[in-house]
Amino acid sequence: MSDVIKLISPVDGSVYAERPALDESALNRVVTAARSAQADWAAAPLAERVACCLKALDALKAMNDEVVPELAWQMGRPVRYGGELGGTVERTEYCANTAAEALADIERTDKPGFKRYLKRVPLGIVMVIAPWNYPFMTAINTIMPALMAGNVVILKHAAQTLLVGERLARAFEIAGLPKGVFQNIVLTHAGTEKLLGSGVIDHVNFTGSVGGGRAIEKALSGTFATLGLELGGKDPAYVRADADLNYAVENLVDGAFYNSGQCCCGIERIYVHESRYDKFVEGFVDLTSQYKLGNPLDEATTLGPMAQTRFASWVREQTQEALRKGAKAHIDTTSFAMDKDGTPYLAPQVLTEVNHQMSVMREESFGPVVGIMKVKDDAEALQFMNDSPYGLTASIWTEDVDAAAEIGDKIETGTVFMNRCDYLDPALVWTGVKDTGKGAALSEIGFHNLTRPKSFHFRVDH
Repeated sequence: MSDVIKLISPVDGSVYAERPALDESALNRVVTAARSAQADWAAAPLAERVACCLKALDALKAMNDEVVPELAWQMGRPVRYGGELGGTVERTEYCANTAAEALADIERTDKPGFKRYLKRVPLGIVMVIAPWNYPFMTAINTIMPALMAGNVVILKHAAQTLLVGERLARAFEIAGLPKGVFQNIVLTHAGTEKLLGSGVIDHVNFTGSVGGGRAIEKALSGTFATLGLELGGKDPAYVRADADLNYAVENLVDGAFYNSGQCCCGIERIYVHESRYDKFVEGFVDLTSQYKLGNPLDEATTLGPMAQTRFASWVREQTQEALRKGAKAHIDTTSFAMDKDGTPYLAPQVLTEVNHQMSVMREESFGPVVGIMKVKDDAEALQFMNDSPYGLTASIWTEDVDAAAEIGDKIETGTVFMNRCDYLDPALVWTGVKDTGKGAALSEIGFHNLTRPKSFHFRVDH
């Protein structure tokens, strides 16, 4: 009897969906189908592959009215925010518009009598292990460029968002994608580790925890598969003395609490120049207190439950530890009726008088809490921003572009923002440093990480 994967809804704790995990024989059929389909798919013209991906995008667009409440049930994001279609469209269309240039041959013409060029060829079978927090967009980051580049894709989605994989599979089916080119699977952790260790997968992209990334690296050991990892984050913001304060407050509150803080590049810690600190905190607390915590299916709700109760418990523990060590909480959580221990419903919280001896300023929270510290200058802000085992994004709030560039050069991170945060630009590479992971997605570099270079060296004059 096969294992059953259950999706427990954070809305009410019910089993929203359950699916049997593939057994070994079924998984072997998936791999065989993928390998059999790959050569013909890679041989298809690029324009044909791109067109098929765009048709799948059209199919996803047509599903969106059903997908939005489905996402709320699966992982708790309020329906008022409309799902993830905007980002999915933007990233897919960018890939479609740039695939030809990113995958073009590079010719070397400096030696008469020779024809020499570099070609980018697909890796083969790409496995995407996708997370629940942005279940469409994070998966699309790899799926679309992988398929356009001539790879075949096996998707294993998080148990919390089981139905997203099925939606994507249906979209590609509607688009007429050949059998075996894209397959959605349901698999246990043990089954996943066995598949990775088998050596049949050519590239793996994983978005998730640091511990999960280490487990995947271990499972792949000795297979020589390439690997992309986007893991933990503790993304900082620095508000300089010359910042537009109202603009910074509005955007940083959203950057901290959108999706209940369950964002890879969400704002988790803020450093504010001492001359603006009091007014910034006042404005930040006022705007945070206006959130409405509740059932995500209610249009009035602006903050839904966290995806699982254990995630909310971790944030509660971090907050209590900070308070025991002298932090000050600015939000009266009793005014949020839905906030209850033992549930995934958690009110937003703003902490001051925090320091880097507190977990909330060092370890990933991935929830609706943010610590704010006063700093005296750029140098002190930079010191604190780099005092982290993670490095995904950092944002600087200032009117001085040169200063932002100078500070940004010294921040240990994959992306530096000025006057914005919590956003993926498909034209720019998405990558991290330190424990945040390795590899890259988006931009032409994303295509390059899903292909391998092959050299052609022909002597034509002999």
